Amino acid sequence: MSVTVVDHPLAQHYLTILRDRSTGTPLFRETARRLAYLLVAEATSDLALHEKPIETPLEPTMGTSLGKPIVVVAVFRAGLGLVDAAIDLLPNARVGYAGVQRNEETAEPMEYYTKFPPMADARVLILEPMLATGGSLAWACEQVKSKGAVDITAVCVVSAPDGIKVMEERHPEVRIVTAAVDRGLNERFYIEPGLGDMGDRLFGTA
Repeated sequence: MSVTVVDHPLAQHYLTILRDRSTGTPLFRETARRLAYLLVAEATSDLALHEKPIETPLEPTMGTSLGKPIVVVAVFRAGLGLVDAAIDLLPNARVGYAGVQRNEETAEPMEYYTKFPPMADARVLILEPMLATGGSLAWACEQVKSKGAVDITAVCVVSAPDGIKVMEERHPEVRIVTAAVDRGLNERFYIEPGLGDMGDRLFGTA
């Protein structure tokens, strides 16, 4: 399994702001969006390109375009915090949604909504900011695979070794792009040191 930690200084700066418990909702949202630009850029760094002729104001030259379409799938709720940045960078991307919530006692994913565009021909970016137990991300991968996805990259803000292990066992071909691999999980299955509940902090529901 490929796990890429984006250790760019800006990524680590933004991650520190997200980790800080004193960061309020407006700044948290804006910082998550800024970090998402870096994560999505890395998640698409290996895309093939097609050459295309263009005219500059001075002369003809050769340019490039992306070699395949992109589908962005946001895992509710926290994945919504990364969608705007993904669409900014990839305005032609098709967007899908995977609604799943974690059972607070068992940490197992519970589905409540899915809506996906065609994706068999696309690079699929699954936006799952908190890779904790791996249950939600593994479930989301199963859902998009059932719709024909074969080229899948997971975009995470913070990951735990437990979740990476689950993904390695269940979806070893899926690449993970993350800003950090943290120490582990506590007794409530929250990532430590982590950044708390990202959905609550994005939407002011804490």
